[in-house]
Amino acid sequence: MDNSDQTLGKSLLDVLSGKSSDNPFPLFTQMRGMGSVVPIPFSMGGINHQAWVVTRMEETMQVLKDHTHFTVDRRSIVSSSAIEKNTDPSASSTFLTESMNAVDDPDHRRLRTLVSKAFTPRYMEGLRPRVQQIADELLDGVQTQGKMDIVKDYAYPLPINVISEMVGVPESDRRKIHVWSEAIANGLGLGRHDPGIEEHLQAFSSYFMRLVAEKRQHPADDLISQLIAIEEEGDRLSEVELLSLIKLLIFAGHETTSNLIATGTLMLLDHPEQLEKLKTDLSLIPPTVEELLRFNGPITIAGPRYATKDIEIAGQQIKKGDMIIPLVKSANRDEHQFVQPQELDITRKIKRHLAFGYGIHMCLGAPLARIEGDIALTTLLRRMPNLQLSIPRENVNWQSKLASHGLSSLPVVF
Repeated sequence: MDNSDQTLGKSLLDVLSGKSSDNPFPLFTQMRGMGSVVPIPFSMGGINHQAWVVTRMEETMQVLKDHTHFTVDRRSIVSSSAIEKNTDPSASSTFLTESMNAVDDPDHRRLRTLVSKAFTPRYMEGLRPRVQQIADELLDGVQTQGKMDIVKDYAYPLPINVISEMVGVPESDRRKIHVWSEAIANGLGLGRHDPGIEEHLQAFSSYFMRLVAEKRQHPADDLISQLIAIEEEGDRLSEVELLSLIKLLIFAGHETTSNLIATGTLMLLDHPEQLEKLKTDLSLIPPTVEELLRFNGPITIAGPRYATKDIEIAGQQIKKGDMIIPLVKSANRDEHQFVQPQELDITRKIKRHLAFGYGIHMCLGAPLARIEGDIALTTLLRRMPNLQLSIPRENVNWQSKLASHGLSSLPVVF
């Protein structure tokens, strides 16, 4: 790897770790030009690892669906003495490590089957009236002011209220969930673990341990109670797995959808001709949501994979133990897959995009995210058709959180 390649690799890691909030798409375009599978420098725990970033759709899909050569669980290819499986459900080190996203089959299939029993498409579709009610209540709160912050007043509270209700978090506790979630999302990233994050991870875990214990004593009509009931019917689910599932649902259920709503709104404001087309025909909202997910979706990367054996991809020799980073935001602008991929086109016929991942780890909550995106944008444009930025475009601030890249604030007038 020459110096220019190393510089690009470092720039990418700055984006993925959250150290950089620059527009990442020119960098992604450069990396696609270097190849479908590109080596980058990567250090974890002070140790250098061979890492590769996958930039194009075909190879990204190959990595995400090939469970013979790639695993999401690094422990499966490292000696057990090096990485012990933590069975303490309150330990911050288990944050999401036993969730569906971090294990392979057969454990993944078992966990996903359990959650699927409660998280059915019919159940999610049945949430439409409540999502609509929350969206209207949030806009009611700002309608007479003639201005709002899309992120703080709408895009963030909408999905976190929906998922908190679903999971069973009392309304009085949602502010705490918000604070912990923000701190954790801002403090963790690829190769990043900020000082002070342990306190929030511990508080987050301890809270849900108490909530699960309470739901065991007093079940209600919520997902935690349903998962407990399923577990008590005899399905195998450890306390660590149950807590990791709940924390994953909270995180996956609001961080990504919040980014979809806020970033999607900004992308439409950036493309006034597309916005006008949409305002004259709100039936275009569903394909618009798909195009927004493709064009600038919430997730920058899918969870890193690790090679379980030597394999060649796109001419690159991948060795057992190498880290593979699927760069889904780059794959979704692959020139080999899309005509004029750098353009936003709300009438685009999309065969597929990778905003929700691919393969067995594809996002279980994708139907809910689509429902929330549909209702949020429809309600916003119907009630506030004259929406426009209230600050100069260059003053809009981006931030990277975990594996996502979104807006910290979006002030608008209407």
